[in-house]
Amino acid sequence: MKNKKEKKYVSDYLEYICFLVMLALCLYVLLKNILLGLAAIIVTVAIIYVWSRNKRLESDSWREEVKSLTMTCDKMTRTSIANIPVPVCFIELNGRIIWANKKFEEMVSDKYPIDKELEDYVGDITLRKILDETKVIEDEYSFNDRDYRIVYYFNKKNDIQDGSVDYMAVIYWFDITDLKNLNKELENNREVVLNIQVDGYEEVMKSTPEENRPIIAMDIERLLTSLQDETKGLLTKVTNDKYLLFTNEESLNELEKSKFSVLEKAREIEHGNSLPVTMSIGVGRGGDTIEKTGEFASGAMDMALGRGGDQVAVRDKEGFNFYGGKSKGYERKTKVKSRLIGLALKEIINQSNKILIMGHHYPDMDAMGAAVGVYDICKSFGKKANIVLNDVTEAVEIFVERVKEDDYYQDIFISHDKAIDMCDENTLVIVVDTHRPSYTECSKLLDISKRIVLIDHHRRGVEYINDTVLLFHEIYVSSTCEMVTELIQYIDADININKLTAEGLLGGIYLDTKNFEFKTGVRTFEAASFLRNMGADTLAVKKFFNSHAEDFLVKAEIIQRTEIIDNKICISYSNEQIDNINIVIAKAADELLNIKKIEASFVLGMKGDVVFVSARSIGDINVHVLMEKIGGGGHLDIAGAQLKDVSLSQAYNMVKEIITDYLEEEE
Repeated sequence: MKNKKEKKYVSDYLEYICFLVMLALCLYVLLKNILLGLAAIIVTVAIIYVWSRNKRLESDSWREEVKSLTMTCDKMTRTSIANIPVPVCFIELNGRIIWANKKFEEMVSDKYPIDKELEDYVGDITLRKILDETKVIEDEYSFNDRDYRIVYYFNKKNDIQDGSVDYMAVIYWFDITDLKNLNKELENNREVVLNIQVDGYEEVMKSTPEENRPIIAMDIERLLTSLQDETKGLLTKVTNDKYLLFTNEESLNELEKSKFSVLEKAREIEHGNSLPVTMSIGVGRGGDTIEKTGEFASGAMDMALGRGGDQVAVRDKEGFNFYGGKSKGYERKTKVKSRLIGLALKEIINQSNKILIMGHHYPDMDAMGAAVGVYDICKSFGKKANIVLNDVTEAVEIFVERVKEDDYYQDIFISHDKAIDMCDENTLVIVVDTHRPSYTECSKLLDISKRIVLIDHHRRGVEYINDTVLLFHEIYVSSTCEMVTELIQYIDADININKLTAEGLLGGIYLDTKNFEFKTGVRTFEAASFLRNMGADTLAVKKFFNSHAEDFLVKAEIIQRTEIIDNKICISYSNEQIDNINIVIAKAADELLNIKKIEASFVLGMKGDVVFVSARSIGDINVHVLMEKIGGGGHLDIAGAQLKDVSLSQAYNMVKEIITDYLEEEE
């Protein structure tokens, strides 16, 4: 096409030159011979006239040809739209149909849809009125049990008399029902992997009369075989207490609807066993490969076990979902793990030149007692360690002041800035009483150091400190101070700790057990007995928790405004802006559990721009799961949360909402 146009332009150019040459020759002849010159001019003019006339005729013919072709194209377009195998309609901005093809008539089951409203056929439909002919808009819409992808644009109609412009919408209806059904079928058949583990299998068997142990094992196998049949999956037994189940997404959805009733059925297995049969299940779904789905299942199992077992953790690309977790868990009486961890910690400390210890921000006696306990372990091996602490809260004020006054702990505390300056990738960072990076006293240290030790007793949350060189995470113990006390007992036979260290550790146990009333097992009393032998004075420990008179008044005000929900859950708050509001609301939450028939309590208070939530339970309601929904965590019976960027009233409504949702789910 381009070459033809170029040839045409060259031809016209040469013709013009010829005409000019002819006229020049005529003038030359005219100068030599007038008569002959005039004759030459007449002939040349005649030639030019004939040429220009032919040119005009040729141009008119071309226009007619283009016009004819355009009319043909318009006719073809109208015919194509009318016969296109996709429903098409033109509507005015008010929704009136002004044209439709046969496929649209078939779609709406009406041969005469013209001048009728589109909503009369498809129901309430809203088009995004972007009056730009170049903008093609896509949406999805469903009616008559069919799904459609509608593609439309707004086109100008002929100008109307007043000079304004009117528009109409051209809508194409693509039926995607079959495609959606196919996608749904493919999604339903995607592979799902379930890791299943019987919690504390050996201990359950030991708690069962010998003659009944085969029956327990048989009932477990029967229950899991039934699960295999229910999910149309494939069950593989790995060990006596571990199984793998392969199934699909559709079956998993049904299990989720039943809230994994297999957990409840397992707890119903009773043949003289003093410990209940419980299961932990890690589910992997939505991986790009079966290998990735298997990795999700393994990670979900770690999460389920880290949260106390007797529950299901489901993991996909988006994160975790949890089901179950209603049982309190049972104390593990063996101390083998404590001995092994103690020996490993001793070796790691001896290999370290710089050691930093930290708990969570707004530390309590469990975090501070454990930190000082770890400090004393390091000191026993001749290693200098420091505890990272910026602000001293009233919760630990008395204890910290006594530590600072004691020459044994010279220069023990350092600020965030100094700790960051000291820290490098070889610095040993020991984190106690939290496993959430964002909750640590100075989270930047976790980014700098490559050698991190974690010691914690809280139920595992989604946020977790990874890549530790040593992990000691026991959710069945009463407190982190109990864990550190066991490490002291087994890390070295000749180790001695300072009397104040022993009192700090006992104070942490005292705090988290509520004076040995909650989560107290045999090992808890053994740890307390050891600390007493180390010189801990129980009266001195009690003084760590002395309160101001103002605190009692605030607590009384909280109790007075308590709201009781469903006759079993208390919720209240404090408007007072006091430094130790987190301690006061915790004590108020404890006090509210003394009300008859109350199973759980929630108390809120604000300090600065942070709203603190303290949650307590007698064990029937898992407050850890409820607090986790607003970013908190803790234990089944003791939990809490710290909320930022919300007001006290907003936080109060958030807590009420999760309580209401919980009660509705329980119905």
